[in-house]
Amino acid sequence: MPRSRRLWHGLEPPYEALFAWLEGRADKPVSAALAPFRPVMLSQPLEEQDHGLISPEVYAAEWKWDGIRVQASAEGGVRRLYSRTGDDISGAFPDLIDFMTFEGTLDGELLVAETGGKGGALRVEDRGARPDDIVAATFSDLQQRLNRKTVSGAMLKKHPVFLRCYDLLIDDGEDIRALPFAERRERLAFFVESLEPTRFDLSPLVAFAELDALAGLRAAPPHPVIEGLMLKRRDSAYVPGRPKGPWFKWKKDPHLVDAVLMYAQRGHGKRSSYYSDYTFGVWSGPADDPELVPVGKAYFGFTDDELKQLDKYIRDNTVQRFGPVRSVRAEPDHGLVIEVAFEGLARSSRHKSGVAMRFPRVSRLRWDKPAFEADRIETLEAMLPD
Repeated sequence: MPRSRRLWHGLEPPYEALFAWLEGRADKPVSAALAPFRPVMLSQPLEEQDHGLISPEVYAAEWKWDGIRVQASAEGGVRRLYSRTGDDISGAFPDLIDFMTFEGTLDGELLVAETGGKGGALRVEDRGARPDDIVAATFSDLQQRLNRKTVSGAMLKKHPVFLRCYDLLIDDGEDIRALPFAERRERLAFFVESLEPTRFDLSPLVAFAELDALAGLRAAPPHPVIEGLMLKRRDSAYVPGRPKGPWFKWKKDPHLVDAVLMYAQRGHGKRSSYYSDYTFGVWSGPADDPELVPVGKAYFGFTDDELKQLDKYIRDNTVQRFGPVRSVRAEPDHGLVIEVAFEGLARSSRHKSGVAMRFPRVSRLRWDKPAFEADRIETLEAMLPD
């Protein structure tokens, strides 16, 4: 986390004092901001060599929800909602800001709530944390609210947001980040009880006796908006960055499909000389006359050597050019099959295939597999949540 990011919210442009400090010409300026951004604490992926560290006495387990990580800060009448990188996104989510009547700073997951009934009331369910826990909608519903400068009343009603709370950083003016997670968690539970229950709830902990039991829950979580587990040392302070050991993320194994390379585009920076951004598709239509429909794009997951092989293949098999994009020969008896890994799938009216992938990446190049053996759209449709 850059040092300047911790201060600039509380300083006035053109930030002369900030630049003087960064250049070593002056002392560190004092931030006078109310409700400033506090750098977030991040996790490391749980690797096999880490499994021996995990026990219920040392680590607490918590669901990893598939929304966007945010920080909600309210202080002295100032209310701000920040992204994990410190961008102020308050204006896009007035339906949450209006209910930030507390004094403190919360860390949590911004989610869209399912609604039901003629009045558009938020649906709730009993999942063991509180009797009025909000039902989270899919990430595709949340996408309807992202990257908007203004939000209509109809959008607010159809896709209302809420905060599933993970942690408490500031409690009524007291900075508690140095306290152990277990103690912060107790204070968080008490803190959330006083908030509007249709806009804030507590992310439940997951009881476990051993890691094998958690592995089963990770593979089959109780809600489609869960993408895995978080494991947090009970004695861990809340520190900026991504320290190794205090927090682990243990995401579900990705979905895999075999798709056919359809289009390629030049990359950026060091990859500007290579075709490194790939659009891929799966088969649709009758078996005796199939056609490819695009289902996603990927630009990572391959090695430098594989990039060079892909670039040569694309240049040798280009059939059309559209500015920086090349159309690659892709027929049942001629095409490159790519094994694609992705985190989830949602229905999409914007894509011809009717589906949109979440975090697709190249898992493996299937030079050995004929194009006609790639997956069909029906395979992906079967993966869609009910």
